[in-house]
Amino acid sequence: MSSVVRYHIRHETVYTYGSDVVHSHQLLHLMPRASPYQQCLEHSIVIAPAAHRRRDETDAFGNPVTRVEFEDAHRRLEVTAQMEMEVRPRPALCAQDTLPWEEVRQSLSYSGIRPVPEALDAGRYRHESPYVRIKRIFDEFSADCFSPDRPILECAQALMQKVHREFSYAPGETDIATPLADVLQTRRGVCQDFAHLMIACLRTRGLAARYVSGYIRLRPAARVEEDDWVGTGQSHAWVAVYIPPCGWLELDPTNDLRVGTDHIAVAWGRDFGDVSPLRGVILGGGTHTLSVGVSVERQSRAGSATN
Repeated sequence: MSSVVRYHIRHETVYTYGSDVVHSHQLLHLMPRASPYQQCLEHSIVIAPAAHRRRDETDAFGNPVTRVEFEDAHRRLEVTAQMEMEVRPRPALCAQDTLPWEEVRQSLSYSGIRPVPEALDAGRYRHESPYVRIKRIFDEFSADCFSPDRPILECAQALMQKVHREFSYAPGETDIATPLADVLQTRRGVCQDFAHLMIACLRTRGLAARYVSGYIRLRPAARVEEDDWVGTGQSHAWVAVYIPPCGWLELDPTNDLRVGTDHIAVAWGRDFGDVSPLRGVILGGGTHTLSVGVSVERQSRAGSATN
């Protein structure tokens, strides 16, 4: 089992507007949440223009959020988040040892008996959400992954592998408004599409799955001869599947990986709309351009960067 890993992460977002923004409200998911497998050691968010009101809160899913309001006219918005993170390895879990997927589905169904708190929370991630619809086409696409009595983790891993195998990573060909049915038809998209698709397939079968937003680091130096993992240099997205009694297990369909110490989670929710790194409402501004840059550096014990 690998040891604890420490990272320095920088996430910079710049909006440039064609005319004055005279008033603006922004909601930021840029402060990583604590979990059993990661801890935020240091964190800062620097915002320009400096004249703004800021309030730090927690959203309905337990994610730290920052609300910002600007009242002075501006044509440029810069938000830079920096953090020091410590990520711990997950315990090993054999797919064959998990419950059959039908039994998990039944445990999440209403029975009149008071559910355990974890199952009650998981119920929020079983139903349709704005970017994840429940449709027969997703059931049909994933049917070969869910044979009778198959262990749920084995099913979920087979689905992850199917998405990775049959879909091409194609930046710029989709956006957040592209329907999942179109992604399924073209077999092209990006990490948020693949996460949404996998979630749709799981929820269509009555299982609980949530959308996780965060970062993934570059491959270790020993693997430089291989292609890099997809999703580096930007925000990344993957899926968490509810697997009782083990809890939530995270899978990355874009890279066909069980999530471990190479991933850093920032927030999770029903879909991208719940955890967008930065979204808001502005008055004015006209046309705009957006630039986003992310760097994820693994730190040595002394605090210097390493591959």
